[in-house]
Amino acid sequence: MNVEKIIKTEKEIPLKPRTLIHLSLVCNKMNEITTAQLKPFDVSLQQFNVLRILRGQNGKPANLSTLNERMVTKMSNTTRLVDKLITKGFVDRVTCEKNRRKVDINITALGQKALLEMDNAMKTAEEEILKNLTEQDLIQMNNLLDKF
Repeated sequence: MNVEKIIKTEKEIPLKPRTLIHLSLVCNKMNEITTAQLKPFDVSLQQFNVLRILRGQNGKPANLSTLNERMVTKMSNTTRLVDKLITKGFVDRVTCEKNRRKVDINITALGQKALLEMDNAMKTAEEEILKNLTEQDLIQMNNLLDKF
């Protein structure tokens, strides 16, 4: 990916800003590809993330706080994400009878089934995004990214 070509400049960009622009462009490209793979499921990347978190609970419910802590992209509208997943039948929400402020969120059987299909779509996205990188490249990239 040639940064200067993509942003249509002939001027050489200094290394530090070029690096940040490059990372931004790569992030945007990854989001485009993953969003396209999730489009048939009518699920956003953030909704997909919520479903994966709930699956990782292994049958134990989660609350909004747990979801917020574990989200890849931190956001304040987790309630709205959950509401959309409820509408699709992918999750359910149960209010505790003893403490009405406590709300448990669970992935449904339909959500589990849909998530398995989404996993396959995301595997396709992963292959497309990383197709030009070797395993050694990925190890080196992860080591560099860990420095952030």
